[in-house]
Amino acid sequence: MLFGKLLPREGNFFELFNEHGHQIVEGARAFMLMIQNYNDLDLREKYAAEVDKAEHAADRITAEVNRLLHRTFITPIDREQIHGLINAMDDILDLLQDSSETLSLYDVRSIPEEVLRLGELSARCCERVQHAVSLLPKLSQPQTADAAVKTCEEIDKLESDADRVMRSAMSKLFREQEDVRELIKLKAIYEQLESISDRCEDVANLIEGIVLENS
Repeated sequence: MLFGKLLPREGNFFELFNEHGHQIVEGARAFMLMIQNYNDLDLREKYAAEVDKAEHAADRITAEVNRLLHRTFITPIDREQIHGLINAMDDILDLLQDSSETLSLYDVRSIPEEVLRLGELSARCCERVQHAVSLLPKLSQPQTADAAVKTCEEIDKLESDADRVMRSAMSKLFREQEDVRELIKLKAIYEQLESISDRCEDVANLIEGIVLENS
């Protein structure tokens, strides 16, 4: 009985995943609002600060998950899965923050339609990531496991859409942009934005693996 009392419990990993997912969505929405209102400097700075706030909050959650892993003997899913998932989720917000900062550092004056489109796809991917993560505590239920897999498939499709948008954007950029500096700036931004959906797909792949092993 004493050993049972001393044995560290499972902890609140799923709650922390869900909180992190919430910050991902908050960061993605703030990024979208930033690029949609880019010509308004005050709003641009306001929403960029909200992206930073979400990223910092997510960092704290990631650190708490890693601390909890060291203190917990029995975990609800495999320890490597927990570590891989929280860090993959953290990569999403890191890229959102990097994209926000890059627009400022590169002194981008106006937002092309392609950036808006890639940002929209990234935001939708982030929303799907949060939804998939919210289903993790109930994977033992067949309907919930199926819903998680379906959500991961939706993320995969969005990532493919982002690939197509980026290829089209790159083609247009190299055909029409005569200013080499602008070409270099926009090429880097397109690639960075497309990488957000790639990281969302990484999370989807990890969740699909968790579903297969735990449902």
